[in-house]
Amino acid sequence: MPLRHLTPHDQRLFRHYGRGPTVPVPDPLLHHAVARHAAARPHAVAAEHQGARITYGELDRYAGALAARLVHEGVRPGDHVGLFVRRSIPMLVGLLGILKAGAAYVPQDIGLAPPAQLTHVIRTARTRVVLTLAEHAPRVPLPDGHLLLPLDEPLPHAPAPRVRVTGDDGCYVLFTSGTTGRPNGVKVTHRNVANLLLTAPGGLGVRPGDRVAQLLNIAFDMAAWEILGCLAQGGTLVIRGRDLAAAARTADVLVATPTVLSGLDPAACPRVRTVAVAGEPCPRPLADRWARQAAFFNGCGPTETTIVNTMSRHDPSAPLLTIGRPTPNNTVYVLDADRRPLPIGEVGEMWAGGDCVSAGYLGDDALNAERYAPDPFLGGGRRMFRTRDLGRWTPGGELEHLGRTDDQVKVRGFRVELDSVSSVLESAAGCTRAVTLKRDARTLVSFVCPADVDPDAARRAVADALPYYCVPEQVLPLAFLPETDRGKIDKQALLHLIEERVAVAR
Repeated sequence: MPLRHLTPHDQRLFRHYGRGPTVPVPDPLLHHAVARHAAARPHAVAAEHQGARITYGELDRYAGALAARLVHEGVRPGDHVGLFVRRSIPMLVGLLGILKAGAAYVPQDIGLAPPAQLTHVIRTARTRVVLTLAEHAPRVPLPDGHLLLPLDEPLPHAPAPRVRVTGDDGCYVLFTSGTTGRPNGVKVTHRNVANLLLTAPGGLGVRPGDRVAQLLNIAFDMAAWEILGCLAQGGTLVIRGRDLAAAARTADVLVATPTVLSGLDPAACPRVRTVAVAGEPCPRPLADRWARQAAFFNGCGPTETTIVNTMSRHDPSAPLLTIGRPTPNNTVYVLDADRRPLPIGEVGEMWAGGDCVSAGYLGDDALNAERYAPDPFLGGGRRMFRTRDLGRWTPGGELEHLGRTDDQVKVRGFRVELDSVSSVLESAAGCTRAVTLKRDARTLVSFVCPADVDPDAARRAVADALPYYCVPEQVLPLAFLPETDRGKIDKQALLHLIEERVAVAR
């Protein structure tokens, strides 16, 4: 019995806190949900982008014709089709057409991804067919024997093919950011995605006619939350152009990373009633600011556990900003280094189980064996995933996120959690955002926003709250923190900045 070392009280709480509600999912195939909206409300606007619009009826018809073409070209269930695009209405046609053909889409932002990355994606995901726009075709490094289909070329009208797809078939293949090496392709199933997007709170209360902003890079899994979460529930997707704020201003629902959200002013977004953030730790001041205006959900979960597998609606009066509890049909376990459950309140590594657990990495058996393991708590052949996130259960049964295992660093021989330092900095006067990095074996450096934060006062705040070895040697105020193409803080750019400043000082 995997719990026998715990007290009976902790055994009960481990089961109670760690298991999300068991609820039915209306349909494990999200493109079926989109088709139902097209049949019921064909003239409703599915999406708009820079003055152009497409109705649900048009979207369903064009995607069906594309699916027929893909099947004609030999695409079958289990295949992967490249979707190398920029934010646009054809992007949606391509995405739904691939799903209607029974394949999984493999998204890349053709304007941002370097050729070497596209080559790696094509080879690893075996995307024999790639969809793009004609203007981007020269950027696609297409191998011999592969087919490139421009999404902006007209297709003859054809009914959507009747393809048998199950919830265990692939919905998309996401390539992780690759900050620790080569990007890894993660295969996520229809069942995984529908389990989050068609249940509460992951559905974010989207109803027909609601406007959902599409702000994020399509190669980032949270973009699937925006796109499929909107279209499967009959909303109108507001696809951003260059002006991110313009799309947010007219939206009812926002999904973003904290970095992206911090660039928006709640006062300029009066329609917004629901906000969801994930992808990186959320600063408490940012959560409080938006939660006073809208239902604010803080979530957590890597790509491998399907966008997020825990969520919490934040109350500005709450003592803590938590990541909540497991989403429906999912589990979370706080385990020690030997994968044994820890007593409630102790810090450990979070493992995720249930219907969120993806199908694994493409072509990397060693990494699959390292990160996925049989789930001894659910049993029945189920698997759990090692998130590498640190957390602990609060007495009330919410998960407190305490950073990443790889953000636990040694400084002068002492273990330091970098996110804990940043959290203290964000409580300093005037500071809205902070990030702390290890520069060398003896030195931490922190970056804070905005540029008028007093660095000495910020350092003193850390010195007053944490041991001496947690105090950063430097606190650098910046007008803004650099972002990756996925809307997260670019830590490599910050380290490069500090090295440049040191070089100039010499």
